[in-house]
Formats: sequence, C-alpha cells, structure tokens
Amino acid sequence: MANAEESKLAYPLGDTLPATGEAIDIAPGVRWLRMPLPFALDHINLWLLRDRADDGREGWAIVDCGVANDATHAAWEQVFEQRLGGLPVLRVIVTHMHPDHIGNAHWLTERWGCRLWISATDWYAARLASQSTTGFGGDDAAAFFGEHGLVDPEAIAKVRGRGGYYAAMVPQVPRRFRRLMDGLVLRIGDHDWHCIAGHGHAPEHMSLHCPALGVLISGDMLLPRISTNISVIDLEPEADPLPLFLASIERLRALPADTLVLPSHGKPFKGVHERVDQLVRHHEQHFDAVVEACRAKPCSAADLLPVLFRRQLDLHQTTFAMGEAVAHLHALVGRGRLRGHLDADGIRRFSAT
Repeated sequence: MANAEESKLAYPLGDTLPATGEAIDIAPGVRWLRMPLPFALDHINLWLLRDRADDGREGWAIVDCGVANDATHAAWEQVFEQRLGGLPVLRVIVTHMHPDHIGNAHWLTERWGCRLWISATDWYAARLASQSTTGFGGDDAAAFFGEHGLVDPEAIAKVRGRGGYYAAMVPQVPRRFRRLMDGLVLRIGDHDWHCIAGHGHAPEHMSLHCPALGVLISGDMLLPRISTNISVIDLEPEADPLPLFLASIERLRALPADTLVLPSHGKPFKGVHERVDQLVRHHEQHFDAVVEACRAKPCSAADLLPVLFRRQLDLHQTTFAMGEAVAHLHALVGRGRLRGHLDADGIRRFSAT
C-alpha cells in the first residue's frame, strides 16, 4: 500500500523492532519475536503468550514457528535460554499451514513434549504438502503456470525443479494435533482467546482475538503494509479464493476500532477497520485494472503481472504473483465481468464481457 494509506494506521511501538532472538512485551503476558525468512519478505513475527497447563504448571504458548532451518533454530534456542524465565513451552499454536508459520512445529513440539494446535484443514494440508508439493513447484505447477501464460523456458524449468519446495522448509509435521475451529475459545493463561477462521489465503486460517487485552493475532489475514497473497494453485485449479478472503476480512469489522493488531509481517498497528477498507479498495482497483486490460485484448494471468505488480519480481515472487493473478481472473468471471477461453496455443486467456 502507498505511504498515504499506511499513515492512516497507528503504530503504538513506533519503529521499535525486536532483534532476532530477543522479545518485546507488548501486552500483559504477550511477547513479540521477529525471525528471519530467506525471501524478499525477510521476516516473520512470532508470539509468546503466558500460559498455564491444566495441572497448574506455568509456562508459555508459542504462536507460529518460522521456517525450519539452522538460523531459526538458533534464534529459538536463544529465546528459550533468555526469554522464557526458566518456564517451559506448554503448546504450539499455528495460524495456518504455510512454511513460515508451521515449519518448526515438529521440532518445537518434540523439543518441549507438547501438542500442536491448528485447524484440521490446515493440518491435513500441511501433512500432505510435506510429503509432496503444494502448487509452487514440480511438473503439475509448471503445467498450471504454463496454461496461464508463463512460457519463459527458464522460469518453467525452475518451477519444475522445485518439486520439494514445501518439504524443504517443512520437513515434518506433528503426527498429532489439537483442533482449532471458528468460534472456539482458548483459555491461555489468564485470558480467553477467540478463534476467528479466515479463508482465501490458506485453507482454514485461524486468527486469535483476546477481548480483555484488546489484541488480535491476525496471522496473514490482516497485514499493515502489504496485501495478503491470495492464490490459485494447481491442486485446486478452478478455485475462487478472493471472494472468500474479502468475506473473511469483513468479519473483522466487528472488532473494536482500537484493537491492537499483531500481524505476521510488518509492525503491530491500530486501525483494523481502516485497514479492511484499504484492502477492499485495493482489490476493487485491481479488478477494474484487470477488466480494462482484458477489454483492450484477451489476457492470460502472465500478461497481467505488470498490471497487478509494478515492481520487478524474482521467481519466488512470480509464482505467488501468478497465483494471485489467476485469483483475480476467477473472481471477475464469478462476477460476470470476464469470460475465459482456452486458445489453440494451450494458453487460457480472458476477455471482458
């Protein structure tokens, strides 16, 4: 989003960021961690919640885990040594199945002998993906992107060669879990946290809202500076996830306006209603731009990358951008503004109605 949009949000902690392996207290019993990612989006925010086991033992709940690599393991070990006050981790809560969120879940639950808490849909998806692929690498992904106009031989070869993309960052998923569901209330330490399901970005993403603290752990459903990636992938090639995402964030308007939002990327902010408004406008503007392009000539998803993304994209970003372009096209077909057709060259293009 543009800076003018971002300036409409409030950042109570200013530019303060926790160093890797450090923690910042941001609400009673809530600590903010920040760990590196090997992408252009170079960090993820993780959270520690003061917790209490059923048998009365004091400890911590971890919310989201980072990718599974040596650097993140070292950062976690520093947190364990210096930021837990000698108390154990009692459970690991994961908002959704993407690698930066669930990557270390197996390592953490084994390390502490505790249980993973996640939605059933995302647990099943993660288990499957860690043993195969998830639409961002391998032959099926290459064929899918090719049908949608990504024909550069080098890019297609790179996509085809990434068959183990997900498993490289999520080598294992815990074999057992506790199920999170929309509306479930978790007692974590001294506070109740309400599960809010979101769709479109992941199969069954869970945000956590604590009314007593006025805090929302939004995961990837509400980010302050960038828009959440909403993609169609080869596993569900006719999917229409963008309307699901927009309906999900509309539900967040029910939260108090002064809620402190703890996002997975970017800084904690206030302005939940304003941010929902911004994201709705953002996608409506993209819808209009896509229709205008498809009115000028039939377009594939690859044709629309410069329309939707005004910056240079690396391969990692291109795969997400392709998925997002297809998501916009499918949403517009659903709205009756576009129609799709498979041309003689095997590429699917879309025209304005």
